[in-house]
Amino acid sequence: MDSSESCGTDAAVPAPEPSPKPELSAAMRAKIERNRQRALMLRQARLASRPLSALEGATSATVSKTIDSGAGFFIEEEEDGGDEQKAKKVVHQPAPVIEAEYLVCEDCHKPFMDSFLSNSFAVSVCDKCRDIEDKHKLISKTEARWRYLLKNCDFDKRDPPLTFILRKNPHNTRWGDMKLYLQMQVVERSLEVWGSEEALEEARERREGNKEAQKQKRFNKKVKELRRAVRSSVWTKNTSVHQHEYGPEEVVDPEEDLYKKKCTTCGHELTYEKM
Repeated sequence: MDSSESCGTDAAVPAPEPSPKPELSAAMRAKIERNRQRALMLRQARLASRPLSALEGATSATVSKTIDSGAGFFIEEEEDGGDEQKAKKVVHQPAPVIEAEYLVCEDCHKPFMDSFLSNSFAVSVCDKCRDIEDKHKLISKTEARWRYLLKNCDFDKRDPPLTFILRKNPHNTRWGDMKLYLQMQVVERSLEVWGSEEALEEARERREGNKEAQKQKRFNKKVKELRRAVRSSVWTKNTSVHQHEYGPEEVVDPEEDLYKKKCTTCGHELTYEKM
């Protein structure tokens, strides 16, 4: 009896209730979402970088299964697809054959790939035929302006603008870079500006004449200043104090009752009265 009652008593005891799961805060849920997004991006990057299988005779393919852990991470499980999933053979189409475009040298008429003049100044001349001393000489902008009577707008504003390369200034590396132009292109531009070589030569002569006139004018000015300096050095100003010297003669003014004496040197009159 006691045993049955004790058994009944034990059966009537209720089971303990499971403790409720703690609720996640908004910060924790946001952190889990960021981890999940980061894991998804890493998975996509791995899949993109995985090489395709192109082996002949492959009989099965490996299938990856992705499981969301619910905590912001993905778990990948590989499954064997068996004979039903065959590895696909990837066939790559052959790349088209691109023929190289060769340039023809204007001097030797031989094809070439590239050269200094073709890359820098768009002149179809190979490096072997380049004449750096005469025909393909480089000239600075200052020299080009002075020799061919060009202005800054003739280099940059007139179409097409002249091509140039930059080089360090040999006189001082701290100065600005020099602009070097191809001399043959500068000569062509000067003929466009002046029209002909005769007009360019006449402009040079006029410039030389004006230059000589300016030189003569500066010389005359220096001579004039020198003469003025010589004259000023010869003439000396008398800075001594004048002392009046009056004669013994006195002139009497009876109306005013005054006496007058005159300086024998400068003629100054001294007026005085006697007591």
